Amino acid sequence: MPAPDQPTPDLGRLIVQGADQPGIVSAVSSVLARAGANVVSLDQYSTGSAGGRFFQRTAFHLDGLAGHLPTLSAELDEALGSLGLSYRLIEARKPKRVAIMASKSDHCLLDLLWRQRRGEIPMNIAMVISNHPDLGEDVRGFGIPFIHVPVEKGAKDVAEKEHLKLLKGNIDLLVLARYMQIISGDFLEEVGAPVINIHHSFLPAFVGAGPYQKARDRGVKLVGATAHYVTEDLDEGPIIEQDVVRVSHHETTPDLQRRGADVERQVLSRAVTWHCEDRVLLNGNQTVVF
Repeated sequence: MPAPDQPTPDLGRLIVQGADQPGIVSAVSSVLARAGANVVSLDQYSTGSAGGRFFQRTAFHLDGLAGHLPTLSAELDEALGSLGLSYRLIEARKPKRVAIMASKSDHCLLDLLWRQRRGEIPMNIAMVISNHPDLGEDVRGFGIPFIHVPVEKGAKDVAEKEHLKLLKGNIDLLVLARYMQIISGDFLEEVGAPVINIHHSFLPAFVGAGPYQKARDRGVKLVGATAHYVTEDLDEGPIIEQDVVRVSHHETTPDLQRRGADVERQVLSRAVTWHCEDRVLLNGNQTVVF
């Protein structure tokens, strides 16, 4: 598991990716050095020694970072633009604005709320949205707005329009913490933020509903959970994190659900933490996690 950044007011992150080629590391280092930045951690990866894709995450300290950003951006535009690379320059002191959607299951939702309250994940949870009212009291106990948006049968588009009014422009990340609804492609296109889902199986096994029953019927000896970015294709998005736990033939489907819930919590919290620390880079339908 990667070591967390130590958040300070002047900690920056630089994410670079694109076609691999000679000179990238030198170009990035030169820009940061000229600005007076001290690199505190650096991870990089290439998919191949020739013709590969390059990924780099650099954490650096620079006194008065906010004031240097315009100059740094201009220099990176020139240095990396000429190499055809894209980049993101991030102030680590600014936590991601996150919304969570959940249905009736509380274990993943409450775990995220608890970790945010303890300062374990660099995020501000702006709201929790649910298609059921059941979890309202628990969420409000954390001082976080709870919004009940029912999803009537055959009228999911109406609910999604309400969701978009709440979310669009107000969040950096949407987390589906056991939100038992399929999200439409139109919603994903309009929401303007990445969406992370926790699926209660070790994908690609047991896609869709009822994975624990499917696992019990198949007699598996491991049950797991998968956190992935959401795409229009159900449970097919880029995988961020997975884990498993051993089970035996003695265990019933409710036993598997109880054992799996612990794995779901841990897998989702790791995925959200890594996303909020800008450690997850997309490579097509795969991820590079630094």
